[in-house]
Amino acid sequence: MDIARDRDPAGRPRNSRPRDAAGRPLPRGAEGVERVPDDLVLTSDEGVTEAQRLIDAGLPFPAHDVLEAVWKSAPDAERELWRGLAQLAVGLTHAQRGNARGAAALLERAAHRIGCWAAPAPAGLDIAGLQAHAEDLARRIERDGLAGISEIDLRPRLRGS
Repeated sequence: MDIARDRDPAGRPRNSRPRDAAGRPLPRGAEGVERVPDDLVLTSDEGVTEAQRLIDAGLPFPAHDVLEAVWKSAPDAERELWRGLAQLAVGLTHAQRGNARGAAALLERAAHRIGCWAAPAPAGLDIAGLQAHAEDLARRIERDGLAGISEIDLRPRLRGS
């Protein structure tokens, strides 16, 4: 069977299928949530604002795409922090999808990367609060599964309260 693959103008594979709110591919022609463009470039402040908007709307998967875009364009010294923030969003996505094991693993990785940040926080990020949130949520999921996780738990404040 010959299946045509989605490609960008440079010939790289791209999946243009619509996705649901949790980032799962939907059948072609279905209506999904708005996708984050592959070539998105944002400042760290713009990225945090947009990622927070998406997280607040219950869309951690697109928030991950936004944070990944910032990670890819961030100065070298900041990239591991942004990678950790993207992993936090993926951990939230796994929890939203019902994957407790994946959620706990990604949240633990996120907490470690975020916790390694020692410089002043870019874009007003609440480093200590995000690390604590990721660690606490991972521990709770490992201990109790996803049953006790609320929508509020899946909406951390990137800049604090």
